[in-house]
Amino acid sequence: MPLRYEQKDENSISEVRDHEKNPASETAEGGPRLLDRVRAKLRLGHYSIRTESAYVDWIVKFLRFHRNADGQWTHPELMRAREIEAYLTHLAVEKNVAASTQNQALSAILFLYQKVLEIEVTQIQAVRARVPARLPVVLSVEEVRLLLNQFEPDGMPRLMADLLYGAGLRLLDCCRLRVKDIDFARRQIIVREGKGDKDRCVPFPNRCRDRLELQVQRVEKQHALDLADGVGAVFLPHALREKYPNAACESGWQYVFPSKQLSIDPREPDAGRRRHHIHETSLQKEMRKAVIRSGLTKKISCHTLRHSFATHLLESGSDIRTVQELLGHADVSTTMIYTHVLQRGASGVQSPLDRL
Repeated sequence: MPLRYEQKDENSISEVRDHEKNPASETAEGGPRLLDRVRAKLRLGHYSIRTESAYVDWIVKFLRFHRNADGQWTHPELMRAREIEAYLTHLAVEKNVAASTQNQALSAILFLYQKVLEIEVTQIQAVRARVPARLPVVLSVEEVRLLLNQFEPDGMPRLMADLLYGAGLRLLDCCRLRVKDIDFARRQIIVREGKGDKDRCVPFPNRCRDRLELQVQRVEKQHALDLADGVGAVFLPHALREKYPNAACESGWQYVFPSKQLSIDPREPDAGRRRHHIHETSLQKEMRKAVIRSGLTKKISCHTLRHSFATHLLESGSDIRTVQELLGHADVSTTMIYTHVLQRGASGVQSPLDRL
């Protein structure tokens, strides 16, 4: 796990713990510290490390917001809906956060009360952030080709960018791919524990086959060196580490796009240094450079390639239900947004000016 994630999380925790008189740091009975209990519940529910980090961070901000004039903390057991509403309203009115940000803060606070403190909180009537209606940025086929050609042809960022577009992967889906999830024989890629903790199969771009095989060979070579150094284990989801003790050292569980550096996972600090997957910001930085070199003026990110994947499939005649399944959308209405570029949308309507 990248050290910056550990540092951000630990700083949030230490900020609470450093206050010896902070009643929010432990239970009234002097039991485990509150944030340790939050962590334990999150890990028991198999929440991702990013969700854990975000929830802890929001809980600390919520507690900090309700400190009194003397800087003293108030235990959340002494607060209810009114204090939650005040904080959520503060986020919407004063901080002007996006609706998704406010919803994440609410989810974190509700998790604290319902799952950790076992206190039911209802009828929260805070000012809610406005949900804007946004259409996704989509590139044409020519623009995608121009953008991808800005990457080094044989580099790992180019291969990852090709998979984002060729398989419709999310950025983290691509970073978390493991060797065993690439099925060369059946020409498919299996996305494990994607958004919503769902698995799905996505198409295997044939143009990536040779480069993927070469990348897997590099991973296996690096893994052999790591094993020789005694650091060849990798993080395993859920309880697989106990069920299959040797699986963490098998080549199939290694990440297809590994990090150059070893790091310590905050979820398993006793496991020692291991090789995690590449940090997603690495590809984001390369994408930004490629956008600048391409001269494209659209607001382009890594996720734009996924939007383009879906739109181009629909343009080529693919069924919207098939596209929904490939994208991993729970509701087809989410997939329907991509029809804005089809003949049913604005591009299929003739402007009255052209009839003059």
